[in-house]
Amino acid sequence: MKSREKLLKQYPEFKKLRALKNPKKIQDFLNALPINWGKDWNTCRSVLSTLRAGKAHCIEGAFVAAAALYFNGQKPLVMDLKTTQDDYDHVVTLFKVNGCWGALSKTSHAVLRYREPIYKTLRELALSYFHEYFLDNGKKTLRSFSDPFDLRQYGDDWLVADYDLWQIPEELDDSPHKKILTPKMIVFLRKADKIEIKAGKLKEG
Repeated sequence: MKSREKLLKQYPEFKKLRALKNPKKIQDFLNALPINWGKDWNTCRSVLSTLRAGKAHCIEGAFVAAAALYFNGQKPLVMDLKTTQDDYDHVVTLFKVNGCWGALSKTSHAVLRYREPIYKTLRELALSYFHEYFLDNGKKTLRSFSDPFDLRQYGDDWLVADYDLWQIPEELDDSPHKKILTPKMIVFLRKADKIEIKAGKLKEG
């Protein structure tokens, strides 16, 4: 794996990430990236390819955020939020401030977004997404969250590969996860209200 400085010298695109010195600036940068919609949405680009494409969806945004943290001396950690089979997982980038966890998030939805670094445990952080995670019929779907997943295990590929990185989300999905609910808890879940469902459909782009 090349050093940060060598990567910055070889790929000038990364300098814009180095300039994002705190999570607030990183989240602002993610928000400004257009959503990767359209005919080429089915991608899992590296950070470099995403920056060159100028758009990102969930996991591509997570890679970009992790890279911004990495180029500023922090660990590039992501966390998978796993749902029931009839919904879509979401991936966020983890960071810590004063010993508490926060999350960076790329999403078009109004609610599955940035989380302030106020959570003492990853479980607390994951639970902050629970009530906002539901289907159009009101069913609440979030079921588990992964341990912190370090992208450095993929060397430089996650940063600079010119091919899709489907191996990473597959291995993230298979990585250790902690359950949020017991079977008894699931039985007693209440569906989201109509006004919550309406609010949940609010999207960007």
